[in-house]
Amino acid sequence: MLYSVFMLALRSVQRNMLRSFLTMLGIVIGVAAVITMVTLGNGATQAIKTQISSLGTNLLMVNPGQRQPGGGGGGGGGVPQFTEADAEAIQSQIGGVAAVAPQGRSSVTVVANGRNWASTVNGSTNAWFNTGNWKLASGRIFDPDEQRAGAAVCVIGETVRRELYGGTVGQTGLGNQLRIKQFSCNVIGILTAKGQGGMGDQDDVVVVPLHTLQRRVTGSRKVSTLLVSMQDGRDSTPLKASLRELLRERRKLAEGDDDNFNIFDTQQLAETLSSTTKVLTTLLGAVAAVSLLVGGIGIMNIMLVSVTERTRGIGLRLAVGALESEVLLQFLIEAVVLSALGGLIGIIAAAGASYVLAGVMGIPFLFDPTINLLSFLFSAGIGVLFGYFPARRAARMDPIEALRHE
Repeated sequence: MLYSVFMLALRSVQRNMLRSFLTMLGIVIGVAAVITMVTLGNGATQAIKTQISSLGTNLLMVNPGQRQPGGGGGGGGGVPQFTEADAEAIQSQIGGVAAVAPQGRSSVTVVANGRNWASTVNGSTNAWFNTGNWKLASGRIFDPDEQRAGAAVCVIGETVRRELYGGTVGQTGLGNQLRIKQFSCNVIGILTAKGQGGMGDQDDVVVVPLHTLQRRVTGSRKVSTLLVSMQDGRDSTPLKASLRELLRERRKLAEGDDDNFNIFDTQQLAETLSSTTKVLTTLLGAVAAVSLLVGGIGIMNIMLVSVTERTRGIGLRLAVGALESEVLLQFLIEAVVLSALGGLIGIIAAAGASYVLAGVMGIPFLFDPTINLLSFLFSAGIGVLFGYFPARRAARMDPIEALRHE
């Protein structure tokens, strides 16, 4: 009986293909909108996590004053900067620290191969490559003698390599001379490209030994930033408390004095941005889900019209012995078939739209089977919910009155 009722419902849908498609259109748009919003939201969340993690693994960035991470120069307003001794004290006195890199920065124009390029020069130790998860595409990092003596050597990012030397990735430029201000340095390494990050182009960088930057570029032995990389699995909260206590002691701050430095936790930033993105994704998905309700109302209206058009046929079925439950089931299945087909088409449309938009937006395409299955089940549920009233109306018709219907 169920099979025959299902086939009757399918034949009814096929008889009015255009009307059936227009009826499904609301469900198609609703399902496609929900899935697309959630898929793009998940991709954006993953992109944010990737960008933040590219700054470094479990990285704490300590800056003097209230300056934002990544800014060059001093803390401003007479706030004292850090020294190499601060980095050494953190490494030796705080547990759970994997590496500490003192960093100085300066914006300069670099010249090589008859070209010039405005870039950022970072001065640091080899710990800088560990704290920032930097890998070499070719060449090497600084040796201990070069760091101590402040040798004229440098490691460059992919953007600098491309703009000054061109050619094949990770090859051209290695071993050549690069002029920074009034001195020339030998390019000993090329960094593997990271791409755009939360603070701009991460590959637009030239790295020199810290002493080289201090003696030949800034003329100061002060350090503008301390990069502190935590060991894997360490909780940042107690480590930050220990770090804050140590720095307050070294900077001779009284108990009532405010901190004249700030600690920027990339892990917490990633969590905050991810949670914000998830909330926005949920909100957009909920707004898009309203169109599913609109599509359900459309199904109910069309089913009511269908019941009115087929009144005599319904009366005839009831007159020859069809049960109310059979008539109810027939129209209910019609509504579910319409909404389920709409949901299936919506899933296919959403997959294509999400893939294209993810490529345009530069975020990963993450197929989520859960949201697709839930959207399909919800669309079928819409058919049951909004198809029940027309189906009940058809099932409760008086056969005699229905046969009199013109």
